[in-house]
Amino acid sequence: MDANEFRRQAYLMVDWMADYLETIENLPVKSQVEPHEIYNQLPSSPPESSESMETIFEDFKNIILPGITHWQSPNFFAYFPANNSYPSILGEMLTAALGSQCMIWETSPAAAELEEVTMNWLKEMTGLPSHWEGVIQDSASSATLAAILSARERASEFNINEQGFTSKEKFRIYCSTETHSSIDKAVKIAGLGRTNLKKIGVDKNFAMNPEALEQVIVQDMANGFNPMCVIATLGTTSSTAIDPVEKIAAICNKYNIWLHIDGAYAGTALILPEFRWMIKGIEKADSFVFNPHKWMFTNFDCSAYFVKDKEPLLRTFEILPEYLRTTTRGKVNDYRDWGVQLGRRFRALKLWFVIRNFGVEGLQEKIRLHIELANHFAKLVENHPEFEVLAPHPFSVVCFRYIPEGLNDPERINALNEMLLKSINKTGKAYITHTRLGGKYTLRMVIGQTNVTMQHVDAAWEMICDTAKGINI
Repeated sequence: MDANEFRRQAYLMVDWMADYLETIENLPVKSQVEPHEIYNQLPSSPPESSESMETIFEDFKNIILPGITHWQSPNFFAYFPANNSYPSILGEMLTAALGSQCMIWETSPAAAELEEVTMNWLKEMTGLPSHWEGVIQDSASSATLAAILSARERASEFNINEQGFTSKEKFRIYCSTETHSSIDKAVKIAGLGRTNLKKIGVDKNFAMNPEALEQVIVQDMANGFNPMCVIATLGTTSSTAIDPVEKIAAICNKYNIWLHIDGAYAGTALILPEFRWMIKGIEKADSFVFNPHKWMFTNFDCSAYFVKDKEPLLRTFEILPEYLRTTTRGKVNDYRDWGVQLGRRFRALKLWFVIRNFGVEGLQEKIRLHIELANHFAKLVENHPEFEVLAPHPFSVVCFRYIPEGLNDPERINALNEMLLKSINKTGKAYITHTRLGGKYTLRMVIGQTNVTMQHVDAAWEMICDTAKGINI
């Protein structure tokens, strides 16, 4: 392919992308294919000779597209959003064209300096302490792993990286029973052992109980364990519960424990001043993460990780082989030292595009709309005699379930809601997911897609009610 052919194909594909996003709500939200249906349509061996882009693109439309779940559909109400937007897509296109490997300042100075600036912008936008420093990670899972590894090294006086574990550490890590599974994974990867991850009970709103946390810490210390790290959450995955940061931070400060705050989804709400109460006490924390690729209209992957003190992070990760030595080292940020990855994408570009094109006011307007739509949906649920809301809904997620009049058996109610979920998703008109809260099978309505409107929410509710009428168990 030469430049002229690239230009011709690119124009065709951009036209297709614009048409796709304009008409996406006409497609089944959740892919309706069966297991292996896509695999069985693809050749078992690669082509020996060149194929035209026309042929390849037709196969994309006819084979690949039916197997895609359309996360950018305004009828996507599942999981947490993984939103994009027009400015983000354009930034991602330019990133692909540049093809830069942004591991250190020398390999693309603009990438490193733009990342530093956009992280500073996010601090200002969210009310984080101005002296904290930020870096873009691929996901909150990687950021949380970085926090736990940094906490491990600080607690061991940076000896584990050098000499490995001994029998003396006996580290303990703490989170609530509602914390994301990435904590379990990070603890395993960090070599700390899942038996040393203590899950703390929650209150009636599914937020961590700080009194129970301190009791477990004190008990562990009395038994010879070394409390190393606490993970608090702003917006837990199941119900978007908000852990009490100020009280947890005071406990961590008292016992010299690293506090990491996971705001992967709900951290975006901090761009609204009325939500800044969530991070009261954050100056006593050590690290914080949120994902612009969830609720800030920026293509996956883009996770904003902030630390109070960058030295433990750098000492945990930096490696300096001769081939990476530069004359600018120490004068600039070489972000390869700020996380697991050596190779790094130019993620800051799309984020910069989004912030500039929306403006802070535009971002705030979108987030407030989503929260208003969630409140509207919650009222619809509350006003229906056969549905109930199961958790507070401070953001744009509503947890609810269906209980037909006269049905009291918990297992039958759970089975009924599972059947309702499957029936809704099978229609292709909307896509929702589930969790369990207090043993109750719970439907999650996540209203955060970039272009969702009141009409989409009302249509989804009408379809949920109509589907429920036809469910029997």
